[in-house]
Amino acid sequence: MAEYWQTFLSTVKSMTIFDLIDILIVTVLIYVAYKFLRERRASKLALGVLTLVIVQIISSIFNLRTIGFLMQTLFQVGIIALIIVFQPELRTALEKVGGVRELINPVVTKDSKHITENIETVCNAVCDMSLDKTGALIVFERTTKLGEYISSGTIVNADISANLIKTIFFKNSPLHDGAIIIRDGRIHSAKCMLPLTKNNQIDKEFATRHRAAIGMSENSDAVVVVVSEQTGVISVACKGELKRNYDYRTLYNELVRLLVQTQPAPKDKNGKSAKPGREKSKKTESSDET
Repeated sequence: MAEYWQTFLSTVKSMTIFDLIDILIVTVLIYVAYKFLRERRASKLALGVLTLVIVQIISSIFNLRTIGFLMQTLFQVGIIALIIVFQPELRTALEKVGGVRELINPVVTKDSKHITENIETVCNAVCDMSLDKTGALIVFERTTKLGEYISSGTIVNADISANLIKTIFFKNSPLHDGAIIIRDGRIHSAKCMLPLTKNNQIDKEFATRHRAAIGMSENSDAVVVVVSEQTGVISVACKGELKRNYDYRTLYNELVRLLVQTQPAPKDKNGKSAKPGREKSKKTESSDET
Protein backbone atom coordinates (compact mmCIF):
# COMPACT_ATOMS: atom_id res chain seq x y z
CA MET A 1 0.00 0.00 0.00
CA ALA A 2 2.88 2.37 0.81
CA GLU A 3 4.24 1.89 -2.69
CA TYR A 4 0.90 2.82 -4.26
CA TRP A 5 0.62 5.85 -1.99
CA GLN A 6 4.08 7.10 -2.98
CA THR A 7 3.21 6.59 -6.64
CA PHE A 8 0.02 8.59 -6.16
CA LEU A 9 1.87 11.47 -4.46
CA SER A 10 4.56 11.62 -7.13
CA THR A 11 1.87 11.65 -9.81
CA VAL A 12 0.04 14.54 -8.12
CA LYS A 13 3.28 16.56 -7.81
CA SER A 14 4.09 16.10 -11.50
CA MET A 15 0.64 17.17 -12.73
CA THR A 16 0.34 20.13 -15.10
CA ILE A 17 -2.57 22.33 -16.14
CA PHE A 18 -3.17 20.05 -19.13
CA ASP A 19 -3.51 17.06 -16.81
CA LEU A 20 -6.16 18.95 -14.83
CA ILE A 21 -8.02 19.77 -18.04
CA ASP A 22 -7.80 16.11 -19.02
CA ILE A 23 -9.25 15.03 -15.67
CA LEU A 24 -12.02 17.63 -15.92
CA ILE A 25 -13.05 16.41 -19.39
CA VAL A 26 -13.10 12.79 -18.23
CA THR A 27 -15.19 13.80 -15.20
CA VAL A 28 -17.72 15.56 -17.42
CA LEU A 29 -17.90 12.55 -19.73
CA ILE A 30 -18.51 10.22 -16.79
CA TYR A 31 -21.27 12.52 -15.50
CA VAL A 32 -22.91 12.69 -18.93
CA ALA A 33 -22.75 8.90 -19.25
CA TYR A 34 -24.27 8.51 -15.78
CA LYS A 35 -27.06 10.96 -16.58
CA PHE A 36 -27.72 9.19 -19.89
CA LEU A 37 -27.92 5.72 -18.33
CA ARG A 38 -29.71 6.69 -15.14
CA GLU A 39 -33.25 6.54 -16.58
CA ARG A 40 -32.62 3.59 -18.90
CA ARG A 41 -32.70 -0.15 -18.43
CA ALA A 42 -28.95 -0.27 -19.13
CA SER A 43 -28.29 1.40 -15.77
CA LYS A 44 -28.40 -1.95 -13.96
CA LEU A 45 -26.02 -3.47 -16.51
CA ALA A 46 -23.67 -0.52 -16.10
CA LEU A 47 -23.74 -1.02 -12.33
CA GLY A 48 -22.78 -4.66 -12.83
CA VAL A 49 -19.86 -3.69 -15.07
CA LEU A 50 -18.71 -1.14 -12.48
CA THR A 51 -18.77 -3.84 -9.81
CA LEU A 52 -16.54 -6.07 -11.94
CA VAL A 53 -14.12 -3.18 -12.51
CA ILE A 54 -13.90 -2.61 -8.75
CA VAL A 55 -13.19 -6.31 -8.22
CA GLN A 56 -10.44 -6.10 -10.87
CA ILE A 57 -8.86 -3.10 -9.11
CA ILE A 58 -8.98 -4.83 -5.71
CA SER A 59 -7.40 -7.99 -7.15
CA SER A 60 -4.61 -5.86 -8.63
CA ILE A 61 -3.92 -4.01 -5.38
CA PHE A 62 -3.81 -7.13 -3.22
CA ASN A 63 -2.17 -9.29 -5.91
CA LEU A 64 -5.04 -11.79 -6.10
CA ARG A 65 -3.77 -13.65 -9.16
CA THR A 66 -6.63 -16.08 -9.69
CA ILE A 67 -9.36 -13.44 -9.48
CA GLY A 68 -7.25 -11.07 -11.57
CA PHE A 69 -6.83 -13.72 -14.29
CA LEU A 70 -10.57 -14.44 -14.31
CA MET A 71 -11.45 -10.74 -14.51
CA GLN A 72 -8.94 -10.14 -17.30
CA THR A 73 -10.36 -13.06 -19.32
CA LEU A 74 -13.91 -11.90 -18.66
CA PHE A 75 -13.18 -8.36 -19.87
CA GLN A 76 -11.49 -9.60 -23.04
CA VAL A 77 -14.54 -11.63 -24.03
CA GLY A 78 -17.15 -9.39 -22.41
CA ILE A 79 -16.39 -6.24 -24.42
CA ILE A 80 -18.13 -7.77 -27.47
CA ALA A 81 -21.07 -8.87 -25.34
CA LEU A 82 -21.38 -5.36 -23.91
CA ILE A 83 -21.53 -3.83 -27.38
CA ILE A 84 -24.35 -6.21 -28.28
CA VAL A 85 -26.27 -5.71 -25.03
CA PHE A 86 -25.88 -1.90 -25.03
CA GLN A 87 -26.63 -1.55 -28.77
CA PRO A 88 -29.85 0.51 -28.39
CA GLU A 89 -28.26 2.84 -25.82
CA LEU A 90 -25.05 3.20 -27.88
CA ARG A 91 -27.08 4.07 -30.96
CA THR A 92 -29.07 6.69 -29.08
CA ALA A 93 -25.90 8.15 -27.55
CA LEU A 94 -24.16 8.39 -30.93
CA GLU A 95 -27.22 10.05 -32.45
CA LYS A 96 -27.15 12.64 -29.67
CA VAL A 97 -23.43 13.26 -30.27
CA GLY A 98 -24.15 13.66 -33.98
CA GLY A 99 -26.84 16.21 -33.14
CA VAL A 100 -24.66 18.19 -30.74
CA ARG A 101 -25.39 21.43 -32.61
CA GLU A 102 -28.89 21.21 -31.14
CA LEU A 103 -27.38 22.22 -27.78
CA ILE A 104 -26.37 25.53 -29.32
CA ASN A 105 -29.40 26.15 -31.50
CA PRO A 106 -32.26 23.66 -31.06
CA VAL A 107 -33.97 24.54 -34.33
CA VAL A 108 -32.52 26.38 -37.29
CA THR A 109 -35.37 28.03 -39.15
CA LYS A 110 -35.60 30.95 -41.54
CA ASP A 111 -39.29 31.57 -40.89
CA SER A 112 -40.24 31.45 -37.22
CA LYS A 113 -43.57 33.10 -37.98
CA HIS A 114 -44.54 30.25 -40.30
CA ILE A 115 -43.52 27.67 -37.68
CA THR A 116 -45.57 29.37 -34.95
CA GLU A 117 -48.57 29.56 -37.25
CA ASN A 118 -48.27 25.80 -37.84
CA ILE A 119 -48.02 25.26 -34.09
CA GLU A 120 -51.23 27.25 -33.58
CA THR A 121 -52.95 25.11 -36.22
CA VAL A 122 -51.78 21.89 -34.56
CA CYS A 123 -52.87 23.16 -31.13
CA ASN A 124 -56.34 23.96 -32.49
CA ALA A 125 -56.68 20.47 -33.94
CA VAL A 126 -55.28 18.76 -30.84
CA CYS A 127 -57.59 20.62 -28.46
CA ASP A 128 -60.63 19.85 -30.62
CA MET A 129 -59.66 16.16 -30.67
CA SER A 130 -59.13 16.29 -26.91
CA LEU A 131 -62.69 17.53 -26.38
CA ASP A 132 -64.01 14.78 -28.69
CA LYS A 133 -61.68 12.15 -27.15
CA THR A 134 -60.19 11.33 -30.54
CA GLY A 135 -56.84 9.55 -30.18
CA ALA A 136 -53.94 11.20 -31.99
CA LEU A 137 -50.16 10.90 -32.35
CA ILE A 138 -48.29 13.80 -33.98
CA VAL A 139 -44.50 13.79 -34.47
CA PHE A 140 -42.46 16.93 -35.15
CA GLU A 141 -39.20 15.97 -36.84
CA ARG A 142 -36.19 18.04 -35.74
CA THR A 143 -32.50 17.41 -36.48
CA THR A 144 -32.71 13.60 -36.46
CA LYS A 145 -34.18 12.41 -39.75
CA LEU A 146 -37.04 9.94 -39.41
CA GLY A 147 -36.92 8.36 -42.87
CA GLU A 148 -37.16 4.78 -41.61
CA TYR A 149 -40.41 5.59 -39.79
CA ILE A 150 -41.77 7.72 -42.63
CA SER A 151 -41.32 4.77 -45.01
CA SER A 152 -43.62 2.67 -42.80
CA GLY A 153 -46.54 5.03 -43.44
CA THR A 154 -48.38 6.72 -46.29
CA ILE A 155 -46.94 9.84 -47.90
CA VAL A 156 -49.32 12.80 -47.59
CA ASN A 157 -47.09 15.81 -48.35
CA ALA A 158 -49.72 18.44 -47.52
CA ASP A 159 -49.86 21.80 -45.81
CA ILE A 160 -50.68 21.66 -42.12
CA SER A 161 -54.41 22.09 -41.63
CA ALA A 162 -56.53 21.53 -38.52
CA ASN A 163 -59.29 19.92 -40.59
CA LEU A 164 -56.81 17.62 -42.33
CA ILE A 165 -55.30 16.50 -39.01
CA LYS A 166 -58.74 15.81 -37.53
CA THR A 167 -59.76 13.95 -40.68
CA ILE A 168 -56.67 11.73 -40.56
CA PHE A 169 -57.30 10.76 -36.95
CA PHE A 170 -61.07 10.32 -37.33
CA LYS A 171 -61.67 6.77 -36.09
CA ASN A 172 -63.22 5.62 -39.39
CA SER A 173 -60.37 7.03 -41.45
CA PRO A 174 -58.02 4.46 -43.07
CA LEU A 175 -55.05 6.53 -41.84
CA HIS A 176 -56.07 6.99 -38.21
CA ASP A 177 -53.82 4.20 -36.87
CA GLY A 178 -50.22 5.19 -36.23
CA ALA A 179 -48.72 8.67 -36.28
CA ILE A 180 -48.40 11.61 -38.62
CA ILE A 181 -44.90 13.01 -39.08
CA ILE A 182 -44.43 16.72 -39.70
CA ARG A 183 -41.27 17.59 -41.64
CA ASP A 184 -40.21 21.04 -42.87
CA GLY A 185 -43.53 22.61 -41.90
CA ARG A 186 -45.68 20.09 -43.80
CA ILE A 187 -47.55 16.90 -42.98
CA HIS A 188 -45.13 14.54 -44.68
CA SER A 189 -46.75 11.18 -43.94
CA ALA A 190 -49.47 9.46 -41.94
CA LYS A 191 -50.12 6.01 -40.48
CA CYS A 192 -46.45 5.74 -39.47
CA MET A 193 -45.38 2.99 -37.09
CA LEU A 194 -43.18 4.23 -34.22
CA PRO A 195 -40.84 2.25 -31.93
CA LEU A 196 -42.25 1.37 -28.52
CA THR A 197 -40.27 2.25 -25.43
CA LYS A 198 -38.51 -0.63 -23.67
CA ASN A 199 -38.46 1.19 -20.36
CA ASN A 200 -40.10 -1.16 -17.88
CA GLN A 201 -40.52 1.66 -15.35
CA ILE A 202 -43.17 3.38 -17.48
CA ASP A 203 -46.57 3.49 -15.77
CA LYS A 204 -48.66 0.45 -16.66
CA GLU A 205 -51.63 2.67 -17.54
CA PHE A 206 -49.84 3.87 -20.67
CA ALA A 207 -50.70 1.71 -23.66
CA THR A 208 -49.45 1.57 -27.25
CA ARG A 209 -49.95 5.18 -28.31
CA HIS A 210 -48.14 6.70 -25.33
CA ARG A 211 -45.42 4.05 -25.34
CA ALA A 212 -44.83 4.79 -29.02
CA ALA A 213 -44.53 8.52 -28.25
CA ILE A 214 -41.96 7.87 -25.52
CA GLY A 215 -40.10 5.38 -27.71
CA MET A 216 -39.92 7.87 -30.58
CA SER A 217 -38.54 10.57 -28.29
CA GLU A 218 -35.96 8.09 -26.91
CA ASN A 219 -34.72 7.15 -30.37
CA SER A 220 -34.55 10.69 -31.77
CA ASP A 221 -34.82 14.36 -30.82
CA ALA A 222 -38.39 14.49 -32.15
CA VAL A 223 -41.22 16.15 -30.22
CA VAL A 224 -44.37 14.02 -30.03
CA VAL A 225 -47.88 15.19 -29.12
CA VAL A 226 -50.37 12.58 -27.89
CA VAL A 227 -54.13 12.74 -27.35
CA SER A 228 -55.62 9.94 -25.26
CA GLU A 229 -58.60 8.21 -26.82
CA GLN A 230 -59.95 7.25 -23.39
CA THR A 231 -59.61 10.49 -21.43
CA GLY A 232 -58.77 13.19 -23.98
CA VAL A 233 -55.65 14.13 -21.97
CA ILE A 234 -53.01 15.92 -24.05
CA SER A 235 -49.40 14.86 -23.50
CA VAL A 236 -46.01 15.79 -24.96
CA ALA A 237 -43.05 13.41 -25.20
CA CYS A 238 -39.49 14.70 -25.58
CA LYS A 239 -36.12 13.16 -24.71
CA GLY A 240 -37.77 10.07 -23.28
CA GLU A 241 -40.02 11.98 -20.88
CA LEU A 242 -43.81 12.29 -21.09
CA LYS A 243 -45.54 15.36 -19.66
CA ARG A 244 -49.32 15.42 -19.34
CA ASN A 245 -52.37 17.62 -18.86
CA TYR A 246 -51.81 20.36 -21.42
CA ASP A 247 -54.41 22.90 -22.50
CA TYR A 248 -54.22 25.23 -25.50
CA ARG A 249 -52.01 27.87 -23.86
CA THR A 250 -49.54 25.49 -22.21
CA LEU A 251 -49.34 23.25 -25.29
CA TYR A 252 -48.61 26.23 -27.53
CA ASN A 253 -45.93 27.56 -25.19
CA GLU A 254 -44.32 24.12 -24.87
CA LEU A 255 -44.17 23.52 -28.62
CA VAL A 256 -42.80 26.99 -29.30
CA ARG A 257 -40.14 26.46 -26.63
CA LEU A 258 -39.11 23.12 -28.12
CA LEU A 259 -39.45 23.91 -31.82
CA VAL A 260 -38.65 27.61 -32.13
CA GLN A 261 -37.84 29.79 -29.15
CA THR A 262 -39.57 31.20 -26.07
CA GLN A 263 -42.46 33.42 -27.15
CA PRO A 264 -45.72 34.53 -25.52
CA ALA A 265 -48.90 32.65 -26.31
CA PRO A 266 -50.88 33.90 -29.35
CA LYS A 267 -53.44 36.60 -28.73
CA ASP A 268 -56.97 36.69 -30.01
CA LYS A 269 -58.76 39.72 -31.42
CA ASN A 270 -59.44 41.07 -27.93
CA GLY A 271 -55.78 40.96 -27.00
CA LYS A 272 -56.12 38.01 -24.62
CA SER A 273 -53.19 35.63 -24.28
CA ALA A 274 -55.15 32.44 -24.88
CA LYS A 275 -58.10 31.49 -27.01
CA PRO A 276 -61.41 31.10 -25.15
CA GLY A 277 -62.72 27.64 -24.49
CA ARG A 278 -59.37 25.87 -24.79
CA GLU A 279 -58.99 25.43 -21.04
CA LYS A 280 -61.76 22.81 -21.20
CA SER A 281 -59.37 20.35 -22.80
CA LYS A 282 -57.42 19.97 -19.57
CA LYS A 283 -58.20 16.72 -17.81
CA THR A 284 -57.55 15.20 -14.46
CA GLU A 285 -54.64 12.83 -14.22
CA SER A 286 -56.70 9.68 -14.53
CA SER A 287 -56.03 6.48 -16.47
CA ASP A 288 -54.55 7.37 -19.89
CA GLU A 289 -55.13 4.44 -22.18
CA THR A 290 -55.28 4.27 -25.96
